Amino acid sequence: MEITIGHTPDADDAFMFYGMLSGKVTSPHFTIKHVVEDIETLNKRSLKHELDVTAVSAHACAYLKDYTILRSGGSFGKGYGPIIVAKQNLDVDKLRASKIAIPGKMTSAFLLLELMIGKFDYIEMKFSDIPDAVASGKADAGLVIHEGQITYDQKNLMKLFDIGTWWRDSTGGLPVPLGVNVMSNHFGIETIKKFDEFFRESIVYGMARPNEALDYSMQYGRGQAKETIDRFVRMYVNDVTIDMGVLGEQAIRSLFQMGIEKGFVPEFDLRIA
Repeated sequence: MEITIGHTPDADDAFMFYGMLSGKVTSPHFTIKHVVEDIETLNKRSLKHELDVTAVSAHACAYLKDYTILRSGGSFGKGYGPIIVAKQNLDVDKLRASKIAIPGKMTSAFLLLELMIGKFDYIEMKFSDIPDAVASGKADAGLVIHEGQITYDQKNLMKLFDIGTWWRDSTGGLPVPLGVNVMSNHFGIETIKKFDEFFRESIVYGMARPNEALDYSMQYGRGQAKETIDRFVRMYVNDVTIDMGVLGEQAIRSLFQMGIEKGFVPEFDLRIA
C-alpha cells in the first residue's frame, strides 16, 4: 500500500529516514510518498489528519485525534534539549517578563518552557529566524531548537538556560521528549506495528552507516558545516530513537502528566504502539 509520510527539513529526521527513502531498506507492505515541511507546519497538518504518517512535536499529541505514536523515530535529548538565548543575562523572573521568540505553540520546546517558568509573553516565528530576532532586538530572548542550539554564539548570544538540564534534574534523569512520529489509526494496530518495524530498520541501517546517512542528511543542513550537522544528528539520533523503551515512554507520559496538572494541556487518551 502507498502511504504518505511527512518529515521535517532537519538533518536528524533525514538521517532516520535515509534507509527507507533511499530504497536501501524496503518493505513488502509499503511504498512511500514523502513530503517535507517544518515541524510546526506538520503539527498543524496533523490536526487536520492530512498525512498517514508524520513527524510531530510530542506536545502536539495532546491535540491529535486518531493517531498512534510509533515507538521508533523519536527525538529525545539525553541531558540536553532546547535552550534559551539572549544578548544579556536574565534571571528567571526577568525572563518571564520578557518577550521570548518561540518556534510555535505546539512545539515541545514551548510546553517545556512553560513547565519550567510558567506563563510568559512570546512571539511566534520560524525556528531558524529566532537567533537573528534576538540579536536584532526584535525579541528579548529566544527559545532555540535544532542546530541553533550549537550555533547561537555565532550571533553573539549567550545561553541562559538549558531546558534539557532542567528536565533531567526535575524527572530523575528521564530523556527529554521532543519529537515523535505518529501513524493514523485508520490502518489498524497490526499495520501500524509493521510500519514501526520498517521505520526501525531504516534507523538501524543509517546508524550502521553514519557517513552515508550523514551525506544524505546534508541536503537538509541549511548551509551548516558537516561537522555541525554531524554533532546535531548525534545529539538526537540515539538508542532511544531506535525504540523509545520504558524510559522514553515514561518521559512522554511524564511530560503530559505535568502539563495536565498545570493546566497547560487538556486531558486526552495517549496511544503508543
